[in-house]
Amino acid sequence: MLKEVKKSLENSPIVKKGEYNYFVNPISDGIPKMEPKMLKELTNILKKYVNTDVDKIVAIEAMGIHLATALSLELDIPFIIIRKREYGLEGEEVINQKTGYGKSKLYINDLKKGEKIILIDDVVSTGGTLIATLNKLKEIGVELVSTVAVIEKGEGKKIVEKETGVPIISIIKIEVINGKVVIESTIED
Repeated sequence: MLKEVKKSLENSPIVKKGEYNYFVNPISDGIPKMEPKMLKELTNILKKYVNTDVDKIVAIEAMGIHLATALSLELDIPFIIIRKREYGLEGEEVINQKTGYGKSKLYINDLKKGEKIILIDDVVSTGGTLIATLNKLKEIGVELVSTVAVIEKGEGKKIVEKETGVPIISIIKIEVINGKVVIESTIED
């Protein structure tokens, strides 16, 4: 079922960022081009594995946006984006995050205590972004109905689950070995 996703990942170029092996893929980077059939494939898988009894779909900028948009259109559920830009709106919450290749801030707006959400992100690798985001969402008091990282790389998923107690749904698990993306498993295995 994940034929297009697998093919795309296996053909991903690898870029070194310090000691970090960064794979470049339409799911995680928007380049090379995202074929509509691959986005449809991902949306169909997501529909099967997430609980859709929610108020909002929440995506982390930037590469969760296309995934949230496709899922929102398919399920007719509104979505919002956790942004990298501060707006200064009333009730805005700040997330301080650290990843394998940097530190930054994210900003949450338009989420209220008690709202049920699906959180979606493109990749969990080191776990830094998801840990910081999940901790802040818990602090806000939203109900995390489903949390998705489409691509799992390394030990990030295990680290996030251990640190936050939140189960993470990953669609495909990869590793970068000898300069190539190797698919270790998929949610369908």
